[in-house]
Amino acid sequence: MSNHDETPENRLRKELPEEAPVGAPEPARAPEEQQAELTGRQRLAQGLWPPRVTRAQLIVALLLFGLGFGLAVQVASNSDGDSALRGARQEDLVRILDELDDRTQRLEDEKQGLEKQRDELENSSNQAEEARRQTVEKERQLGILAGTVAAQGPGITMTIDDTNGTVEADMLLDAIQELRAAGAEAIQVNGVRVVAGTYLTDSGNSVSVDGNKINAPYRFKVIGKPQDLEPALNIPGGVVQTLEKEQATVTIERSDKIVVDALRAAKRPDYARSSSQ
Repeated sequence: MSNHDETPENRLRKELPEEAPVGAPEPARAPEEQQAELTGRQRLAQGLWPPRVTRAQLIVALLLFGLGFGLAVQVASNSDGDSALRGARQEDLVRILDELDDRTQRLEDEKQGLEKQRDELENSSNQAEEARRQTVEKERQLGILAGTVAAQGPGITMTIDDTNGTVEADMLLDAIQELRAAGAEAIQVNGVRVVAGTYLTDSGNSVSVDGNKINAPYRFKVIGKPQDLEPALNIPGGVVQTLEKEQATVTIERSDKIVVDALRAAKRPDYARSSSQ
C-alpha cells in the first residue's frame, strides 16, 4: 500500500488495539485462587458436609450407642429399685438391715452344721453307725421339705382377707417366696402343702395351688423363726403393703407352736435312678 493510501482514519485504526469480541467469558481461575477467597467458616462447612463416614467409623458409632443405651437402662433400673428404700423411714431401713444380718447368720449356722457333720464322720469310732444316724436325720429333714411328713415348731400364721376378690395368684406367690427367703422351713396354705415345685394359678375369683382350688380368706401356716418371718412381710413395698393396696386385710400372728400337717404323696421318679454303686 502506498503512503497516500494511509488516510488519517486508517492511521487511527492501526494505533487503536483490536476490539475484543462481545460476551467472551473470563478465563477460569485455578482452584487454589477460589479456595483462597473462601472464608474460614465456609472452608469448615465444606470440610464437614457432606460427611465422609467409613465403615469402621460407623461400626464404632453403633457400638458406642449400644453401650450408652445399656448404661442408661441400668441406671434407670437401679433408680427404680432404690426408690422404695430412698423413701423408707429410718426404722424400716434398720429392720431391713437386721433381716439381712439374720439371713447371713442362718447361712453361717448351716455352714457350721455341715462342717460339724463332716468332723463327726471323720472322728467317730463307729463311722458306719454315725453315717446311719445322719442319714435318718437327713431323711427326716428332706421329708419336711418335700411335704411327705408333718412338722411342728415356732412360726407365724398369716391371714389374707380378700372381700373384693382383687388378690391374684402372683401376689400369693410373692408371699411364699418372701417367706422362703426369710427362712421358712414348712408352709401350708388353706390345707395345701407348699413344696419346691408348687405353682399357683388364677381360677376365677379364687386361686389354685397345685391344681387345688382355694378360696379367701387365705390362711398361711408357716414354720420358721417368727422374728425373721414377720419383718420380711412388712418391709416397705413388700407383701403386706402390696396386698393392702388391693384393699385386702392382712393379719399376722406369732406362735411358739405351728402345726403343718398337710401332706404330699411321695412321687417315685419315672426315669431318674440313683447313680451310687
